[in-house]
Amino acid sequence: MSEQAAGLQSLVVDTRQHTWTNKHQTYTQKLLGLYDIWNPTGEGSPLERYNATTRGLQELIADAVMDRVHLRALGGGWSLSGAPATDGRLVNTKPLNLYFRLAPGMVHARYTGDAAGLHFVQCGCTIVELNSRFRRQGRSLKTSGASNGQTIAGALSTGTHGSAIDTGAIHDTVAGLHLLVGPQRHIWLERASHPVTSDAFARQLGAELVRDDALFHAAIVSFGSFGIIHGVLLETDPLFLLKMYRQRLPLDRALRRALDTLDFSGLALPGGAERPYHFQVVVNPFAPTHSAHVITLYRRPFRPGYSRPGIDLDGIGPGDDAAAFIGLVTDLAPPAIPFAVNQVMSRAYRDLHGIEGTLGEIFTNTTIRGRVASTAMGLPVSRATEALDLVQDLNREAGPFPVLIAFRYVKRTQATLGWTRFEPTCVLELDGPLSDRTLSLYRRVWAALRERGIPHTFHWGKQLELGEDAVREMYGDAVDQWLAARNTLLDAESRRVFSNRFQEELGLAAP
Repeated sequence: MSEQAAGLQSLVVDTRQHTWTNKHQTYTQKLLGLYDIWNPTGEGSPLERYNATTRGLQELIADAVMDRVHLRALGGGWSLSGAPATDGRLVNTKPLNLYFRLAPGMVHARYTGDAAGLHFVQCGCTIVELNSRFRRQGRSLKTSGASNGQTIAGALSTGTHGSAIDTGAIHDTVAGLHLLVGPQRHIWLERASHPVTSDAFARQLGAELVRDDALFHAAIVSFGSFGIIHGVLLETDPLFLLKMYRQRLPLDRALRRALDTLDFSGLALPGGAERPYHFQVVVNPFAPTHSAHVITLYRRPFRPGYSRPGIDLDGIGPGDDAAAFIGLVTDLAPPAIPFAVNQVMSRAYRDLHGIEGTLGEIFTNTTIRGRVASTAMGLPVSRATEALDLVQDLNREAGPFPVLIAFRYVKRTQATLGWTRFEPTCVLELDGPLSDRTLSLYRRVWAALRERGIPHTFHWGKQLELGEDAVREMYGDAVDQWLAARNTLLDAESRRVFSNRFQEELGLAAP
């Protein structure tokens, strides 16, 4: 290390803030302190500045160990759950947005993928930033969620997903992690079965090289409890276009079969017999006709000169999900709910006919309109319509509830506690305004899923109420595998520092 590099220091700013509210305003957390961290400015290469920030983050970890307080890295604050919360010190990593392309000498000789598609990004890069940067390089993320305000570290840590039916969630496109697991130890972690970087890459970071499938699969979905994810190596695709349609179709036998099987042969989809890249269904329980909004996207080679999609007068983009606008329905008296939901749907969810855009142009949302509640459950695809009927029945019997029902589909993950664990996973999403009425429906649905014996998991970044027994019922031996991996990578002091109430309630903070 040069003298100049050794003298570089990240900037840590104590905001003097002792409470923090997440983006969706589902809770406010008391803190010992909220700190912003910035990469060094001025001289020094991007890599030298990145490594200086590694040292700065490890100093914060050392202080937390010495003071016996909890520490958590904060990204975009997009999670509705308590995953990013702490009663200790919260470190805002969003200013950390360096970006690197791997030089040929940094790629492992046995890597079988597209070396041009490997991009190393710092933890605070948001999805919207990455979409913009990758486009300039002629590249694209393989998939994303409907919202783009998350940081890459936050999105992958909670299992954020889209509905690219033959692609996994965001974390399934990650090839390596730079993980700060203690005050004196930081590692470069990738799979032994899928080596991507040369040994020289870890040396450049000053990190210990660890190639281990079990440790990688445990750490990739760990919601901040395996230390601080400082850097992420992504596998990207060449830039492509998506052709998008949104249409109302009868909620008939053909559509129900597609929901339960992903067999589209009986549906009159815009792409004919072509299998969609993305398939999504949104059901408004108050629709005047027995129909659903069916969203299909077809992947096309990129070409210049296409007409970019626009944003409507309400600021809603073509790929926005229900959570982007359902908060416009306030906590109304029950008789007013059906009319209000129908009004919002007619304004915000119009049909679309073959609009084109890149992934980042279709899925643009970084805004929340109103206070929103959202829960998402992963189900076996064969139980999709059973779950739909269950929610509809509850709405008729105990409602009305101001909630929209959506189905998205994700390829099974290998992550140890990845909640998209069914092959494939049907994601049942319930979005509504944040209110006691909405939350009461969620609790009824959760109880009914258990009573019906429908296997399910929960999105770690959305609203859920789980205890240790429920987590073990859902994940079985994977819980012990995950805990064993955490014990391997973090010593006892670091495990204490990187624990929070969310983990404790789930039984995932065992010493």
